[in-house]
Amino acid sequence: MALIDRFFARAVRRGELTVIYSDGRERRFGAPDPALDPVTMRLARGTAAAIARSPALGAAEAFMDGRLTIEQGDILALLSLFKANNRWEQGSVALKPGLTDRALTALRYRLTRINAAQASRRNVAHHYDLDSRLYSLFLDSDLQYSCAYFTHPANSLEQTQADKKAHIAAKLAIESGMRVLDIGCGWGGMALYLHEKTGADVTGITLSEEQLKVARARAEAAGVADHVRFELIDYRAVTGSFDRIVSVGMFEHVGVPQYRTFFAKCRELLNERGVMLLHTIGRAGKPGVTDAFTAKYIFPGGYIPALSEITQGYEGLKMHCTDIEVLRLHYALTLEHWYRRTVAAKEQIVALYDERFFRMWTFYLAGAFVSFQYGGMVNYQLQFARDRDTLPLTRDYMVAAEAALRS
Repeated sequence: MALIDRFFARAVRRGELTVIYSDGRERRFGAPDPALDPVTMRLARGTAAAIARSPALGAAEAFMDGRLTIEQGDILALLSLFKANNRWEQGSVALKPGLTDRALTALRYRLTRINAAQASRRNVAHHYDLDSRLYSLFLDSDLQYSCAYFTHPANSLEQTQADKKAHIAAKLAIESGMRVLDIGCGWGGMALYLHEKTGADVTGITLSEEQLKVARARAEAAGVADHVRFELIDYRAVTGSFDRIVSVGMFEHVGVPQYRTFFAKCRELLNERGVMLLHTIGRAGKPGVTDAFTAKYIFPGGYIPALSEITQGYEGLKMHCTDIEVLRLHYALTLEHWYRRTVAAKEQIVALYDERFFRMWTFYLAGAFVSFQYGGMVNYQLQFARDRDTLPLTRDYMVAAEAALRS
């Protein structure tokens, strides 16, 4: 118990944490802070040791199983309390996993980062083939499952997701009649938007059968199935030539050893005047390792790249990187909306799955929120062009096009 007490004392200096142990002992850590809500949690027998061995996975599984219960506050407040005291800029870690846990994490990282085609489909199905009703409960009406774009922090989720699509479309400089490829098209929202706003013909590809069914139904319902098509296919198997390529929230599933393959394929698919926009979660710092909870329960095979790793993927392929934008807090704001909507929909989610799944999902969203709010996660938008003369000389065209799309 002394080890976990020392951990809490180091980890919580701002804000108040009360811990009630299995033997009834109660300890308080930290000091009042108006920016952080006080939290009280109760730990069942053996939970403290599990957290000490593997803080992230140990706490997550204890919370999922009901061995860690929160009597004041919620899981978002608890994780915020810890992460706000350990901001990425400060560069400190209050308690590292044990040696055995770190060795297993490193081994898992080496084994799963290959992400071959068959594994990619299996990994995607693990997350995206969940009941589509789950996603409809916490996403916006267009089912945008990626970082929104906040021109103001108080904007609604519906507004910010519409603004995200306009932000990306403006960077693509699409003209009517162009052929666009959407790699990782989700439930079809981006593809449908691009056709509606620009008149382009769009092909969306996914590895999720559930997403494919929804996307095709949406295109049929909108009467645009002849211009917006969706296919169940791996990006490596796509053929043809496209004027534009967009990929939003898919690159996190590619796998570092496949980055060169991914960019080489995109260059092959782009015509000589082609432009590409890649939107991905990224690390603000150096390369890292996917945390054990995310790898086990949420995104098996997933990995968040450092900018240096992305750069190594396209270096030497004779494709110009024409623009890079870093979205720092936009995903934190997005995830807060998703978390609040998930909590509000608890009854429906428990009916779809069960209490343990609901607790897992809230832990996932809360953990992702603090990673962007206080940790080292950001979003990158990278623009590429085959030819240096394809796009205007300055970025001014993006601003003008975005304003027109939003109006």
